[in-house]
Amino acid sequence: MKASAQSRLTAVKLISRWLESGIFPEKLLDGVTEHRAFIVEIVQGVIRWKRTINWIIRQCTHGQPDKKTYPFLLAGIYQLFMMEDMEDYAAVMETVEASKSICSRRGSGFVNAVLRNALQNREKLKKELERSALGIRYSHPDILINRWTKNFGKQKTVRLCEWNNIRPKIVVRPNLNRISFDNFMERLKQEGIQAVSHPFAPDKFIELVQGIAIENIPGYSEGLFYVQDPSTSVPVELLDIKPGHIVLDACAAPGGKTILIAEKLQNAGKLIAIDVDEERVTLLRDNLARLKIRNVSVICGDATSDKLSGEISTVQPFDRILLDVPCTNTGVIRRRPDVRWRFSITRLNELVKLQTELLDCAACRLKVKGILVYSTCSLEPEECLQLIKDWLSRNRNFVLVNKVMLFPPETKTDGGFAVALQKMSA
Repeated sequence: MKASAQSRLTAVKLISRWLESGIFPEKLLDGVTEHRAFIVEIVQGVIRWKRTINWIIRQCTHGQPDKKTYPFLLAGIYQLFMMEDMEDYAAVMETVEASKSICSRRGSGFVNAVLRNALQNREKLKKELERSALGIRYSHPDILINRWTKNFGKQKTVRLCEWNNIRPKIVVRPNLNRISFDNFMERLKQEGIQAVSHPFAPDKFIELVQGIAIENIPGYSEGLFYVQDPSTSVPVELLDIKPGHIVLDACAAPGGKTILIAEKLQNAGKLIAIDVDEERVTLLRDNLARLKIRNVSVICGDATSDKLSGEISTVQPFDRILLDVPCTNTGVIRRRPDVRWRFSITRLNELVKLQTELLDCAACRLKVKGILVYSTCSLEPEECLQLIKDWLSRNRNFVLVNKVMLFPPETKTDGGFAVALQKMSA
């Protein structure tokens, strides 16, 4: 089998695993090295455009794809309709060739017929898509389309869906403890890597114009930068950290905000970073080590448990607490396209309960006059301002100091919400 067909076969196998297990795509793609960029493009693209592709498949066949042929149709249609630089011949023939190693002769013939039908009717289908319902046109579930239309209006919902379907660029933040912003930009230029200042925070974050493996960016092994969206800086700015503060990062992994906090402390004060997930805590420790940040105590533990209170009793109460809670992630669908398919009201309600518990526990660990910042990467009111208003109605000793809502098409960042709360009395 030619390499071009083999790479498509690898992509289809990964798509099949995702369809069967719902495993996070980033875990699926961990071991992919050969033809990685092409395979990632197809896998992530199929996940992003699945509903639209399903609609196209239905228009092109009276038969029902089976478990073996369906992933090949997803991959083939994605190449024909969404990959502008893909040759039609390669999209059809190499995908059909790849299917022969898994599908029966009849199955491969079915894949060939559907893809050729789709190609023949492509312009007609594209015009029909322009007139179709938003969920089909932009490949989002109706539950999110309906919620966002209610919360933001139709025009902003369309803009959000369009934003979510744009391939994300890599954004990095220089490690200012080791290199200046200007010097890092100059180093990228010397290595022939096109980069521009990010419009949200042009003196802190850099957007790479073209894709590149993270480890191939100059300064990776030296810890000169961290891959990080500018939205992560907002909760840390709201904390108003001063050198000497005792700070708790209560849901810290993988460590982007932890690193920002550590920089602001300037090696004066104390920072404790906690996360409940052992694998993510390992990633947090690895990131801190690579960046040579040493003024952080990392604990693997549940931020809601009494046992944790004992482990941090020598330093609490805290001057500042960051609570970046687990959430539905609807503000980061551009980077994590599978999020749209995992959203449910049941899951939302479970998360709201957990978020409230985390907020209750964090509040008890805060000094009087201290500041607690609650943040999410969600756009859902139940996890954002609505939750905070409900919580403040039960906790009159706290006041809202400041709040920020990030709407991705406007800020050109990941979406999210952050609010600073000050404890006025015990």
